[in-house]
Amino acid sequence: MTVWDDLVGQEKVCEPLAAAARDADAFVTAAAAAGPLPQATSMTHAWLFTGPPGSGVAQTARAFAAALQCVSPDRALGGVPGCGFCDGCHTALVGTHADVSTVVALGAEIRAQDMRDTVRKSFTSPANGRWQIILVEEAERLNEKSANAVLKAVEEPAPRTVWLLCAPSVEDVLPTIRSRCRHLNLRTPSVEAVADMLVRREGIEPDVAAAAARATQGHIDRARRLATDKAARDRRAAVLKLPLRVEDVGGALKAAQELVDAAAEDAKQLAEEMDAKETEELKAALGAAQGGRLPRGTAGVIKDLEADQKRRKARTQRNSLDLALSELTGFYRDVLALQLGTRVAIANADAEDALERLARGSTPESTLRRIEAIAACGEALDRNVPPLLAVEAMTMALRSG
Repeated sequence: MTVWDDLVGQEKVCEPLAAAARDADAFVTAAAAAGPLPQATSMTHAWLFTGPPGSGVAQTARAFAAALQCVSPDRALGGVPGCGFCDGCHTALVGTHADVSTVVALGAEIRAQDMRDTVRKSFTSPANGRWQIILVEEAERLNEKSANAVLKAVEEPAPRTVWLLCAPSVEDVLPTIRSRCRHLNLRTPSVEAVADMLVRREGIEPDVAAAAARATQGHIDRARRLATDKAARDRRAAVLKLPLRVEDVGGALKAAQELVDAAAEDAKQLAEEMDAKETEELKAALGAAQGGRLPRGTAGVIKDLEADQKRRKARTQRNSLDLALSELTGFYRDVLALQLGTRVAIANADAEDALERLARGSTPESTLRRIEAIAACGEALDRNVPPLLAVEAMTMALRSG
């Protein structure tokens, strides 16, 4: 199974990436043999992958990184780079390749200090791979200073360095950066394609896979989680009951509190899983004995880690709330579809009774106002409004319509 087989519904994007991987392989092979370098090439030093949430932008970029690091012996016999099973492919896909650096936002933005070591590494030669690859999963979260650092690295790259930037759209990236990148736009895969992937790759029952794909409207990661994680299904079921619980002020405020508490619990669980392990590993790296005191002058490093962990916890809570808001938007979209009598497929077929009840008891205009209230909640969270205050304002607006 090649690295391209994991990309759902992105056949048009896979073709130019596979061609670029072949040209990149020919370039490195010729350079190693001290032979003449290929003149015509579809490979370039910077790529910008864009697409709506759930389209698999980061997965596509990582698959390309794996193809660039492929060391399969079949390449010498005309095989396409990106076999999916060699050491280069495997370590790049799972995130352990020494020459594939991944940058993600711990908080609301990617700060300059988060990029400093990565930008420095981008100017070095590969340690043991074929390319030095920098994968920025959320390029839209680069702030001014970190974006300028990336710009300098993209303007004057090392010969064997490749930048892979991921963002929802080209407008989310500085014009000076995107003008130096080759752009590939991904589309949301069809519900049928996602369901087929869940059946073939995850072994999910066809009915369950179809329901998960339909409920998430082609969002690959959410569909996989919904199909494989009972807790995710329970959480979604609770969110979809919220529209029926906001008929009075007390119910609206209680629903808001429970939604925020659930998001906070998600963040707490992640922190419990990761924070203690990260702290112990850092202490060991700094030379502290098991249960012993830290060496002199290293307390600041621990404080920096704790600050990053706090930012990650807040980001996890926000991501959980974003997911709930997306599910609520989909619910009211279905209500609107029923009210207008359109032929649009209902995503939340498992909540059809609730959809019918709300569709009969309200007007399309009130449903649109409720959808706008959900969007306003997301905007308030973007402005760092306290989560409970933002969600309470939303549930009260859902109540009034």
